[in-house]
Amino acid sequence: MIWLILTIISATGIFLTFKLLGKLKIPILIVIVINYLIAALLGFIVYGDINLIEIVKAVWFPVSFIIGFLFIVNFFLIGLSSNKVGISITTVASKMSVAIPMAFSIIYYNEPIQFLKIFGLVLALVAVAMAVLQRGKTNVKSLSKTLLPAVLFIGMGITDSSVKFAQDAYVPDSEASVFSAALFGSAFVLGVISLFFKKGNFKPLRKTNTYIAGIGLGVVNFGSIYFLIRCLNSGAFQSSVVFGMANISVVTISVIIGTVFFKEKLSKLNFIGIILAIFAIVILSLTR
Repeated sequence: MIWLILTIISATGIFLTFKLLGKLKIPILIVIVINYLIAALLGFIVYGDINLIEIVKAVWFPVSFIIGFLFIVNFFLIGLSSNKVGISITTVASKMSVAIPMAFSIIYYNEPIQFLKIFGLVLALVAVAMAVLQRGKTNVKSLSKTLLPAVLFIGMGITDSSVKFAQDAYVPDSEASVFSAALFGSAFVLGVISLFFKKGNFKPLRKTNTYIAGIGLGVVNFGSIYFLIRCLNSGAFQSSVVFGMANISVVTISVIIGTVFFKEKLSKLNFIGIILAIFAIVILSLTR
């Protein structure tokens, strides 16, 4: 039970950290880069003796760079969406992206089609649409607030599908942990490269808050994956129960934090969408 609780705390901490970055006016990109360095280091430390030469020679190493790119893009989208739209809607969009890899599995791997699974996927799409829709006049600002979480939903779904495909096609179970750590390292390298394309990106490194935010985000980011793996390996709960409880808890807690502490305003349509999202998570969890 402790591993599940730590998983929920860590996953919620990611969205909360991004929201605080906006409040404290700390640049997102540099913090994301530091975050991936910390997550990679923690991964290599926890997973034991790592041979970097063997990692570079691994057949999945080029794939890790592609997924690492998707990682850093999605994290950047989470940061923007958390600050412009709110952590409530951002969390729903990212957590409901589980519908995309499930649809990918049905199509690519010819998994059996169940009515409950299809219903859950359709409900997930409807829930996300209702949760992210911004009411009012149609202008650039309202359109961007709708598109950000929608793009995040698609981006997270594509990333999860890519990880599933890579691990199935290239990564044996014995190397899954090393592959995960390599993804963080790849995202860090790609993030550093991206910093050189815009002037002033390195200026925040002069501030202590940048390092504190990066380290904090890196710890909760790594923890969200590490604790999830420990929870799944413990055998205390079935995997469907773990994913269901974790996702529902993160969405619920994020909504509470967003509305109570950050005074985020949700329309009735957004609120109904969030409630439907929770139901969709329960249904999708039962079909794993």
